[in-house]
Amino acid sequence: MQTKYPIVLVHGIILKDIFFVRAFGRIQKILEREGHLAYTADIDGFGTVETNAEQLKGEILRILGETGAEKVNLIAHSKGGIDSKYMLQRLGMEEHVASLTTLATPHRGAKIATTLGHLPRPLAKFIAFWINFWYRLFRDKHPDALAVCHELSASPNELLDSLTVPQTVYCQSYSVAMERGRDDFIMSIPYAFTKHCEGAPSDGIVSVESSQFANYRGNAVEGSVSHSEIVGYSLKKKKRERVYSFYRDLAQELASLGF
Repeated sequence: MQTKYPIVLVHGIILKDIFFVRAFGRIQKILEREGHLAYTADIDGFGTVETNAEQLKGEILRILGETGAEKVNLIAHSKGGIDSKYMLQRLGMEEHVASLTTLATPHRGAKIATTLGHLPRPLAKFIAFWINFWYRLFRDKHPDALAVCHELSASPNELLDSLTVPQTVYCQSYSVAMERGRDDFIMSIPYAFTKHCEGAPSDGIVSVESSQFANYRGNAVEGSVSHSEIVGYSLKKKKRERVYSFYRDLAQELASLGF
């Protein structure tokens, strides 16, 4: 069954469509193969919540113009969920969005961001300068790594704590959890850091607790899955089908709900 409305995949920080790298790996193509209209939003990899929300709004309006659809379904990973909530609450886009599904989104912030935000100011500015430099080369329009770090700091956080979504939009959320650092070599260092800071289950970046929003559905995939693996990046063969099946099932469920 095809979804009534196009699916828009909204990425978080770092991972975006850059040359041969895809923010959601093969997931867009898998959804298209299932008969769904699927897109990946072209927004900044290190843009602030406000600027990314504006870019996301433009992407959605473009997709609606191309397809003639009235609304879209948003599937948002990590900070993409925060960008989506900001857009819905403050940019008047609720009538154009049927559903919002967030995956490993730090709705209550991430303590790893809090810790990085407390680095000595000169060091933080130096790191942010080079991140912004490279992401401008990667087509970011308004990269601001330092501001993003502060925006994603753990609660109490004025921005995150103030964001709500209009009741006309169906909202649900999923978390992801790693069991051991060795389960994903790339995420092993942030996992160890996050485990120390959070003292609670996490995907290496975002805690399970922080991922919970609206209709919380539990972990997206059973077993150990990292923050980057849930979007198809660096997926080992034994996890691949479980992750891909999650997106197939999610799309089918949205279709069955009339979205």
